[in-house]
Amino acid sequence: MRHPRHVAICAAVALASGCWGLYWLPQRELEAGGLTGGWGTIAQYLIPLALLSPVALWRWSRGRETGVRFLLLGTLLGGGIVCYAMSFLLTEVVRALLLFYLTPLWATLIEIAIARRLPGWSRALSLALALAGVWIIFGVSGEFPWPRNAGDWLALAGGAMVATGAARAHAVQPEGVFGLLFSFFLYGSAVAVGLSLLLTGELGPMPQAESWGAMLPWLVVFSIVFLIPTNGLLIWSPAKLGAGLFGILILSEIIFGTISAALWAGEDFGWREATGGCLIVLAGLSEVLFSRAPADGAGHSAT
Repeated sequence: MRHPRHVAICAAVALASGCWGLYWLPQRELEAGGLTGGWGTIAQYLIPLALLSPVALWRWSRGRETGVRFLLLGTLLGGGIVCYAMSFLLTEVVRALLLFYLTPLWATLIEIAIARRLPGWSRALSLALALAGVWIIFGVSGEFPWPRNAGDWLALAGGAMVATGAARAHAVQPEGVFGLLFSFFLYGSAVAVGLSLLLTGELGPMPQAESWGAMLPWLVVFSIVFLIPTNGLLIWSPAKLGAGLFGILILSEIIFGTISAALWAGEDFGWREATGGCLIVLAGLSEVLFSRAPADGAGHSAT
């Protein structure tokens, strides 16, 4: 059955994802402060992990859930976003965005495999609208962006991992938010550090100690105000909404990103961006209002 606050959760997910479309603004501050390349990504996992660790230890001492046991969920969701972020170091921005935002397609295919049922007409409509909107916004001439380098594969893998993690969260229905959130940053940090060892050349030189010192207070505030709350909502919601709907709603990031870039960065906003954005909005609305209730989670295993 649907969650009693289904529409409210959908709206919150769309808004939280939209806020990530504004992420390029603080990212500019990070780069200006010396955290170039992938160092900002690593810092934005390790610092929230450090902030949440004392809470996790306190919960562990009282026998409460910490999230350490959610190895698979944390690796899929946290690691998927890391792969997406790191892909920009190795490929063109448009290709990374297109390949990652095949997430709704992966999510629907995974839901079919898990629930053993074909999606209804509303999902077929919303998926077609969503992918068409993404395609139009990025100005693709008709050629599918088949992966051709390591960055492309990272972006594609990131989208598939997030979709699989969302489906897994819906299947196991983990209780509470903290365990999921801690596992997201814990295992996402492990993936970020692992990839950094493989991408030493692309990461660029280690930022100077002065840069770390100057940016650390800002990163702590940014983690508390933005990274932890938005990621907490986004990794909790798939268990309530299902992976397919979640994958469509997070496309709001593209809409917010293109509009904000036009307003504050002087980038073009023409018929492609307007048409594609409208299609994505229609996709979300059709799925939220007309889709049937997702099947209940099939199990309650730990990972």
